[in-house]
Order: sequence, then C-alpha cells, then structure tokens
Amino acid sequence: MSLTRRQLLAVGGAGGGVLALGALHAAADARSGRGGRGGRGGGRLPGYPFKLGVASGEPTSSGVVLWTRLAPDPLADDGRGGMPAKPVHVRWEISEDSRMRKVVRRGTATASPDLAHSVHVEVDGLRAGREYWYRFAAAGEISDIGRTRTAPAPGAVAALSLAFVSCQQWESGFYTGYRHMAEQDFDAIVHLGDFIYEYGINATGGVRGVPLSAAHALETVSLDQYRLRHALVGSDPDLIAARQAAPFVALIDDHDVQDNWAGDTEPTGATPENVLRRRAAAMRAFYENLPMRRSSLPRAYDMSLYRRLRLGSMATLYVLDQRQFRSSEDIAAREDPTRTMLGARQERWLLDSLASSQATWNVLVNQVMMFQLDRLTDPGLQQLNPDTWDGYAAGRKRLLDGIAERRVANPVVMSGDAHVNCAAELKADFNDPDSPTIAPEFLGTSLTTGQNGSDMTPGGREWLDANPHLKFFNNQRGYLSCRATRDEWTCDYQVLDQVTKPGGKVSRRASFVVESGKADFHEA
Repeated sequence: MSLTRRQLLAVGGAGGGVLALGALHAAADARSGRGGRGGRGGGRLPGYPFKLGVASGEPTSSGVVLWTRLAPDPLADDGRGGMPAKPVHVRWEISEDSRMRKVVRRGTATASPDLAHSVHVEVDGLRAGREYWYRFAAAGEISDIGRTRTAPAPGAVAALSLAFVSCQQWESGFYTGYRHMAEQDFDAIVHLGDFIYEYGINATGGVRGVPLSAAHALETVSLDQYRLRHALVGSDPDLIAARQAAPFVALIDDHDVQDNWAGDTEPTGATPENVLRRRAAAMRAFYENLPMRRSSLPRAYDMSLYRRLRLGSMATLYVLDQRQFRSSEDIAAREDPTRTMLGARQERWLLDSLASSQATWNVLVNQVMMFQLDRLTDPGLQQLNPDTWDGYAAGRKRLLDGIAERRVANPVVMSGDAHVNCAAELKADFNDPDSPTIAPEFLGTSLTTGQNGSDMTPGGREWLDANPHLKFFNNQRGYLSCRATRDEWTCDYQVLDQVTKPGGKVSRRASFVVESGKADFHEA
C-alpha cells in the first residue's frame, strides 16, 4: 500500500535511509568502489551529499525532470557545496509506489563540477496522469524519496490543482507557506520569479536569527556567489518538502539576477558587458538549482525560458520570459509600438500558440503586474511603474487585442512580483470601465518579502478607489491555489498571519471564480 502524503513527508526527513533498499545502495557502492562515501574512481565525499533535497519538474504526459544537487556542505563559502572538483556518478530510479518496489525506470547520471554537481534527468516513457516516486544514490548514500506526477492525457481528468508562488526573500521570513503546499495535493507548483534575492544578508540571517559567514553579506555578482545564495535558499526544510511533494515549474524575474534588469540594461548604469556577465552567472546558477530541461541550459548569457506545458486538455501553461527580450525601462515611451516586453519572436509564438490551443483554460504564467495601476502618488506618468506592463502599454494592448481577435478560450493571467494580492479585470481600454474585459488577472503576494504585512493599507484603499478594474487588494504574505474544471477556474488567496516567526497559520483570505466562456470573475 502506498504511503499517504503526510507519511511520505515524515519519512522523507529521515535522510533517505528509512526506505532505502539494498539494490540501489549496492549499485551506488559498486559505482563508488566498495561502499562508503565515494566518487568516481573510489574517491570519498566529506558527508551526506543530498542536503539540498530532491525535486522534479516540467511534467509532460510521458515524463518529468528529476533533479538533485550534491552538496555535503551547502553553505561552503566558495559556492561549491563542499564537493571535490571531480565528477561523481549518481544513480536514480523512479517507481510506481512510494516504497520503491515497482521501479519502472532507472539509470546513471554524472554530477559534474561544471554544473555545481547538479543532476537533471529527463525521464520519458511514463504513464500519463499518475503519481510516481523517485530517489537518487551517490557515494554510498541514498536520498530522500520524492513524489511527482506526470501531466494527464487529453480528456483524462475532471480537475487540476495548481499552486502559484513568488518572491521568497530568505532573510525576510520563514517559508511556512511551502510547508502548507507540501501537505496539499497539487499537480504542480509554479514559481513566478524571485526565487532568490541578490542583496547582501547580515550576519544573523535577517529575521531568521541564523549565523551566517561574511560571504553572505555581499551582493551576488559572481557565479560562486549565486551558487551560494541558491544553496542558502534551497537548504530551507519547508522548500525542500514542497519540491519533494509535487513537480516544480520555475521562471526568472528580476531579483534572480538584479533588481529591475531589462535585456542588457539595469538601473544603476552598469555597462552592457557587465550586465551580461552578471546575467550569465545568475542564469547558470538558476539552472543548476532548479529541475529544468537541458534545453534551458544557458549559453553564455542567454537562457531558453519561455515554453508551453500542456496539462491534458484541461489547461495549457504559457511560461513567459519578461526579462531577456524587453526594451529598457522608459515610462515616457510606454506608448511607443516599437518597444516590447516579450520581444517580437516570443510575442508571435504566444499569440500563435493561444490561437491554436484546444485547452479549456489558457494560463499565462506572467512575472509582473499586467493591469494598469493608477497609484495616485504623483501626477502624470510618475505614478505608473515602468517595471510592470504599464511601462510597455503598447505591447500590452497588442497582446490583449491579439487575444480578443483570436477569440482565445478562457485566458487567465497569473502574476507575481508586486508583494500584494490583487484580482483585476484586464480591459480592452483601462481608461473606460465599460470596455470589454479580455481576461482576469490573479496577482499573488510574496511568500516572505515585505515580512508580515497586513490585510489592508492606505495605499491599497487608494488603488481600489482609483482603479475600477481592480476588485481585490490584500497586503499579507502567502500564495495562490487554483483549481481548474471544465466549468470553472477557482483561485484561492492563501495568506499567513505571520512569517517573521516559525509556525505561522495559513488561511483562505478570498476566493474568486471564473466561469468557462466568461472573462469576468466573481467572489466564491
């Protein structure tokens, strides 16, 4: 009999040995040369190598990506995780049961120092729409068991359950929301950006009260620094639990590289060469630490990020890249049709894909706020945020008009970045409240960034008063959980009463429903 989700989480924290079977352990020992903690050629590792956990991602109807990164000392200042500068054989297997008795695929991968000893295994030939369990072995040690799920076949499921999360500044709070996600039954967890923050962290780890070395106090610029920051974030036990419980889908936003970067520009005026050098380091570390396909492995400073994930006929996710191809920020030029958020090629791909989609729900996985926001803080253009779609108004209109003209079925926009919860109608003309609604936008707050927050702020009231298309505002931390059926898309705003201390409580603050065939939404 398979373990329940809670039982899986309980045994998973035991270091992997509880459920270890002799066959995989023996294979690992044979590879490492007589038991013990070995690498290629019988070398030894200084400790248990799976301290960053395991993860899966990028589900298709026939496969998933399995990920781990060997790091016996994740917080080693040089960013190498305590690993020697040599490759290590890693065994993996995937099973139809949580006790790993019905193994259907197994193999060997190489954890190379060139990729920070990360492993990305693309498993194919699996059955659609079902749970699998997986684990790794290296140097005589066996990882925890992870749970994943393949995408359903067309027409095979009555409902999908997805979580959307963003903005998880480590030093600002505890990842209690991830623990809650790990206890749910999500088909996938989608991260909308800002998986790490580039700022230096003080010696006590912000509100966490964890002593950190001086290496963490520096802003991340080099590859070693980005690797170290990812290791710090990735060592969080609640994040490990969530990634172990459901497949992960991730994209890059600004803080994954640098605040408000756009193409080869950034706000402090660094040269394009230095911007691209930093971007290359950040993207390589991002790939190393997330369960992504090899097609996303960066080539210098370029990374293939925008993609389409089909979750049966119920939903298609269009994962967007709103950083690499956007024009530099210039709010005064927001109506210039030559300026772009997505780049011409990605924009054409998105509209063509939407036009040909057969999915019930077409979900734009979108980094930054799409709806127009009059903040009433300054006259004229100064009150519009150049880093959001407001800075690219012509491109936004082109996209929304394109969706309307193609009569795309049930478009839904899921966004992050803003550190607040918002639900808004995306209008054909934001200055005319009576103009048609093209799609709903559900913007999720940060997981920790901004610390505890509050239900409402004076600025939030101003936003609601000044923007009739904005229907909901909340300033707490949390994440979004969504359920898709043939008839409805339901979005629940899950909020935390606190994140600055462990043990925060999660509750549903609001719930909105979009009926199939309609662009507006109503409160559940």
